[in-house]
Amino acid sequence: MGSQPAVDCARYERGERLPGTVDLAGPAVPEAGRPDRFVWVGLDRATPDGLAEAAAACGADPRAVDHALRVHLRPGLERFGETVVLVLKTVSYVPHKRVTATGEIVETGQVTVFTGPGFALVAQQGGAGCPPAAVRRELEAAPDRLALGPAAVLHAVAHAVVAGHLAVADAFDRDVEELESAVFSPERTDDAQRFYQLKRELLEFRRAVLPLGSPLRRLTDGTLPDLPAELAPYLREVLHRHALAVERLAAFDELVTGILAASVSRLTVQQNADMRRMSVGAAALAVPTIVFCLYGMNFDVMPELRLAFGYPAALLLSVGIGALVVRAFRRNDWL
Repeated sequence: MGSQPAVDCARYERGERLPGTVDLAGPAVPEAGRPDRFVWVGLDRATPDGLAEAAAACGADPRAVDHALRVHLRPGLERFGETVVLVLKTVSYVPHKRVTATGEIVETGQVTVFTGPGFALVAQQGGAGCPPAAVRRELEAAPDRLALGPAAVLHAVAHAVVAGHLAVADAFDRDVEELESAVFSPERTDDAQRFYQLKRELLEFRRAVLPLGSPLRRLTDGTLPDLPAELAPYLREVLHRHALAVERLAAFDELVTGILAASVSRLTVQQNADMRRMSVGAAALAVPTIVFCLYGMNFDVMPELRLAFGYPAALLLSVGIGALVVRAFRRNDWL
């Protein structure tokens, strides 16, 4: 396979891996009439040419390949002839010490699963939320489930993707708590930009998770008659875990919105307090300003100009009235 190296490619019979690998240079699907045998091809960072080549070797419907290669494809489940295509969006957490105004929190990618008579093709296209090799190791450790054929691979990938969504939600929760602590800390902080970045990353997270509900429900409602009945409980579990992820995202959205409103309110209160202090200072300085301006007009005939204690009296009067103003503001809880 020249244009796209396969991560792994093997035949399975009754849940056990057969020795050797499969050459994708020619037809790779096992002989007809052997439903207990199938080929599982896994591609990592699949290119369009590599995906098309692998799908052709497996005998997938060309329309399914064209559908999977569309740009900005939403999660969904489609059937073209005997080929079933499940498109999922993966989400991985980008490690960081703290949320910043421009830092990335989540990274999204795409994984596409093709299943049909005698084959399962898993293609990771960007992102790192569902490594095909890890899915293979997990499913090979459960031969009873693997014996159910290509549909078991489809379930394993969906389970891994949804498990990744929940893991990212756990990490996302820590970022929300960190910003919540910053907002309600005694230190004066302006976290509005950090919250907007968190909201943008949360929106990207939601776009990857929410549309997956419809195809998962189709997998559990009997729309695809080829799915083994033994897989139904496992698929319902995936749907349940997806519902948990959706609920957590909704809770995150409400919590972040509420904390952002609290941050803006706190900033407004701080600004009002600053304006009060400035107003008190201006009022306290108003009396000395008037007195000093009055006696700085340089007229020859003015009262109290010849008094020996006129200057200190003016200073004491100004300071005294200013102190009374400050005390009045304190009594009214302005300071």
